[in-house]
Amino acid sequence: MAEQRTQSSRLWLWVGAAVVVVAVFFLARSLLRERLQVRVAQAQVEGLTSTVSTNGKVEPEQNYQFYSPLATTVKQVNVQTGDTVPAGKLLIVLDDVAARAQVAAAESGVKSAQAALDAATHNGTQQEQQAAQADIAREKLDRDQDQANLDALTKLAASGAASSSEVAAARQQLDAANTGLHASELSAHDRYSQPEIARAQAALTDAEANLAAAEKVESQTMIRATAPGTVYSMDAAPTEFTEAGKLLLEMADLRRERVRAYFDEPDLGRLAVGQPISIKWDAKPGEEWTGHIVHMPVTVVTYLTRTVGEVLVQIDGAHAGLLPDASVTVTVTTASEPDALSVPREALHIENGKTYVYKVNGDELERTQVTTGTYNLTSQAILSGLKEGDWVATGSISGQPLQEGVPVKVEQ
Repeated sequence: MAEQRTQSSRLWLWVGAAVVVVAVFFLARSLLRERLQVRVAQAQVEGLTSTVSTNGKVEPEQNYQFYSPLATTVKQVNVQTGDTVPAGKLLIVLDDVAARAQVAAAESGVKSAQAALDAATHNGTQQEQQAAQADIAREKLDRDQDQANLDALTKLAASGAASSSEVAAARQQLDAANTGLHASELSAHDRYSQPEIARAQAALTDAEANLAAAEKVESQTMIRATAPGTVYSMDAAPTEFTEAGKLLLEMADLRRERVRAYFDEPDLGRLAVGQPISIKWDAKPGEEWTGHIVHMPVTVVTYLTRTVGEVLVQIDGAHAGLLPDASVTVTVTTASEPDALSVPREALHIENGKTYVYKVNGDELERTQVTTGTYNLTSQAILSGLKEGDWVATGSISGQPLQEGVPVKVEQ
């Protein structure tokens, strides 16, 4: 009995010793194991604004451009850059000698075409009509004479004084006269066919169009303001020669301007009509203009080396100082959350379409799935998965990848 108790005591002694050895082993392993040094950040509530920036061009809402209608000389310039002018103001006068010559030639062409159409619709000109009537009268006299000759020969043949061949020849002569008279009468009434009349009508239409074009060119040699505005670009001087189609002057109401912003294709899905816009111009540092999106693009285009959508931005309120064609920087606010729980964006990891972070749990990392919201260049809103005050790893000091369960040493 005493021997059994001795053996039982030894067994428990060995078990206790084994437990102590295992505990010492894991304690030593825990103490001696190298800890991964990580940088951390704390989830905190803050205002988070998401923005997208790009470049743009200032342009008038309604721009008026005036071109030289022909190659000529500038005779007179009545304005200079910066002038504000009323509608109807005479801006530039061009030499119109060539334009007036074109009008005169076009008017002559219209008269010729009109005369040709009148002739076609009235069976010829007055001279042709008179000549036709004279031909008909002469042919009628010839026919009547041939009829009288036939009647006389017929009577002579009845008495044997004329031969049957003479009568036949006289009859042929009369038939020929009748045929010629009939042809002349038809020609006098239907000298021109319907296709010929249509061609004459088309020629008149073309001549009238040429006259209208020539008159328009002549009128454009007197360049007037079509609406009130400010002259902001001019390339014309008295006695200076100008080529046809050259841009001479641009004007607009500079109180009504907008910005054409060029947003990269991937950013277009974040934009919407009405979103606020901030506008800055390097020529005036420290100044800022505001606006909002009024028109989204219906297609993407190639702009330099980029694929962009052209977004129109209306400038709010007074916007004095922004010049047409100025290159500006525009920043659109796509989302704003005043009280967003956020972490640095470098703390986020994505795998198989799911987003997660490594939360610091004691002295180890715990992989935690999160739902994200608004973001900006540095921070990301967290909708679920974390709470305010949680610490998350943003990376390791050594550059080693983060893993769940790895013991860490925090470096803030």
